Amino acid sequence: MKIVREAMAGTLESSDVMVRIAPAEGPEHDLLIASSVEKQFGAAIRSTLLQVLEHYGVPPVQVIVDDKGALDCVLHARLETALMRASESAVLPWEERLENVK
Repeated sequence: MKIVREAMAGTLESSDVMVRIAPAEGPEHDLLIASSVEKQFGAAIRSTLLQVLEHYGVPPVQVIVDDKGALDCVLHARLETALMRASESAVLPWEERLENVK
């Protein structure tokens, strides 16, 4: 999945997360995480971000996460939405998964 522009998804409401994604140069993803629960769940947040990026074959990007205590499934959905908005892909990420199930 090629990222061609900046995009974001989510809100700053309690129990939600704002995810911003942008193209980046360099050998690795640049993950910037600000979370009200970072001490407890920072490693899990980072792991979820990297898993989703790897799953969709995203080249190095900058991901800025402003977490307000979102569940893992919410973080996953917000990142997928930001990826879809930032890419040239005409197929939604969840449609790709559904095609693999059939």
